[in-house]
Amino acid sequence: MSPTQQERTEATTASLVSAARDLFAQDGYAATSLDAVVAKAGVTKGALYHHYAGKRELFAAVFADEQRRLSEATVAAAQRKRDPWQAFEAGAVAFVEACQEPGVQRIFLLDAPAALGWETIRQLESGSLQLMQLGIQNAIDAGSIESRPVEPLAHLLFGALCETAMVVARAADQRAALHEAKAELHRLLGSLAA
Repeated sequence: MSPTQQERTEATTASLVSAARDLFAQDGYAATSLDAVVAKAGVTKGALYHHYAGKRELFAAVFADEQRRLSEATVAAAQRKRDPWQAFEAGAVAFVEACQEPGVQRIFLLDAPAALGWETIRQLESGSLQLMQLGIQNAIDAGSIESRPVEPLAHLLFGALCETAMVVARAADQRAALHEAKAELHRLLGSLAA
């Protein structure tokens, strides 16, 4: 049975995103050419332009895929805890740790602000912010933290986690910076526990 048009489209976009991810992670956004992406993906430039208007849109697709992977790592860590606030903390730590992979650092933390801009990044990260709001609400409902407005706390903690990941990524000694960040994150979130 031959693949359907939908299956071929999905395979092409997956191949483009995978090839672009490898090149963006290795060489950075500015140094990666679309010619290199299509060569690595084994598709034509026409196929690329059929799915993406250009390099920025392809980078946005790669960023969205990285965001999905970070969310999966966060959720997997949270699911290993029974207490909702401990689950929230485990997810937060998993996010900061996952951001230390060099490709994630390059794409997610270093290149995305200039390549995509704040508004686009915020739109692509909206699912993660919603996950944080859900985690906070679950912790409130379970009595793990005292009742408080969920949205401002989620924004505050989301900003803190993103900045923490960025600071660790840019540190001269990333291992030491990560250790210190996790200890402070534990203290901060522990202070909010009921």
